[in-house]
Amino acid sequence: MSNYSKQTNWGQFIPLVTVFFFWGFVAASNDILIPVFQKAFQLSQTESMLVQICFYVAYTVGSLIYMAVSKGIKQDLVNKIGYKNGLIVGLLISAAGTLLFYPAANMHSFPLMISGLFIVGLGFSLQQIVANPLAIEIGPAETGSQRLTMAGGINNLGTTIGPLIVSFAIFGSAAAATQDVSVESVKVPYLILGAAFVLVAIMLKFSSLPAITPTITEDTDDTVPGEHRKSAFQYPQLFMGMIAIFVYVGVEVSTASNLPAYMEKSLGFETKDIAPYISLYWASLMIGRWTGAVEAFDVSAGAKKILRFLAPYLAFGVFLLVNAIAKHDLSHFYVYGLIIIAMIICDIMSKGNPARMLLIFSVAGIAALLIGMFTKGMVSVYAFTSVGLFCSTLWPCIFALAINGLGKHTNQGSGLLIMMIMGGGIVSLIQGYVADLTNIHFSYIVGVVCFAYLAFYAIRVSGILKSQGIDLDKITKGSGH
Repeated sequence: MSNYSKQTNWGQFIPLVTVFFFWGFVAASNDILIPVFQKAFQLSQTESMLVQICFYVAYTVGSLIYMAVSKGIKQDLVNKIGYKNGLIVGLLISAAGTLLFYPAANMHSFPLMISGLFIVGLGFSLQQIVANPLAIEIGPAETGSQRLTMAGGINNLGTTIGPLIVSFAIFGSAAAATQDVSVESVKVPYLILGAAFVLVAIMLKFSSLPAITPTITEDTDDTVPGEHRKSAFQYPQLFMGMIAIFVYVGVEVSTASNLPAYMEKSLGFETKDIAPYISLYWASLMIGRWTGAVEAFDVSAGAKKILRFLAPYLAFGVFLLVNAIAKHDLSHFYVYGLIIIAMIICDIMSKGNPARMLLIFSVAGIAALLIGMFTKGMVSVYAFTSVGLFCSTLWPCIFALAINGLGKHTNQGSGLLIMMIMGGGIVSLIQGYVADLTNIHFSYIVGVVCFAYLAFYAIRVSGILKSQGIDLDKITKGSGH
């Protein structure tokens, strides 16, 4: 792949990462919309999960549309319209989705609301297809993973502050918040978000981002000598990895999506008081990813040991800072600093091996969910929020393991994995259905099953890749989605 510069072009990178911020902001803010919609439209737990279904399935539909258009014009769509125009079109599609919130709120229409979210997700799908490779392209290839890791950190910043900002826009400040909220209060923050999409699109139009996609020379040989497979589906590490991405995104999203209902129904929390805990859950992913990113930096072994302990607490400090600005009581969260130690220990035990990390973090995720299920009060809340810590590094682990050894089918495999993001909506719906059949506390058994498959995949894929002569310790993890 050719690069535009031997050094990272920060003038191009900075406007680019705004779209990574938007992805995180909207995804995490959905967890605030769910309890609001549930009360306003009198929805069951299963019905309220349609919010996540529409948003995450849009990624799959968007990918399928992209593939169909590319096939129709007999050329890759982004290669035809260019990186810059691809991002701009994606942002304008998302902006169009936010416009639906205005008539939806006035008409008190839940179907129109989630249709708006679906269109926002369609735009995000195109942005994802463009932005990830572009982050690598705007500088030297050897530092591409560091730029993606940094972009992932910006994404996690969006997930951390998104719930707080949307909650403030709907309910007001923490001190003056009202519990009685009309669905019409949702339209203003999302119209502002749409305006932000358009503003960034204009900014990108006049930015120095490349308008034309460079020609990428792709290796046409299979990685394993003598093997000439016709499809990426013929690689077991990919097929099983697609299921792994599905359940990973599923458990990550459904754990947070069902947390508000648990805190309201089982612990007596008011909807307006839940936002800091949703923010903590998504901040936990930022904490874990900042810790995992230490390996990407070219520093001494001693410095890495220090950073491995320093980075997660810097990320935790960001969470405390934004909640302090929002005037939330921080005294409930200091104890979480002790829970972070468990994640650091898991990170050290993994020794940078993606299969080992996937296994250890999946087992830790199972433990966190079981503790949450068999305890009550704030212990259960902290256990459920700590799932974010153990989900934090799973995407790059699964992605690296699933596409390794695919050779000329790597791009096809990557696209198939992106499509499986729809698990975020479907697993949330399944957990909501289990909650309606039993109770919200027991419904977290769905997450346990997801983590169990991830642990199985970690063990199974190790054997598959070793049989293909691939050294697991030399596989480099990518960034989070």
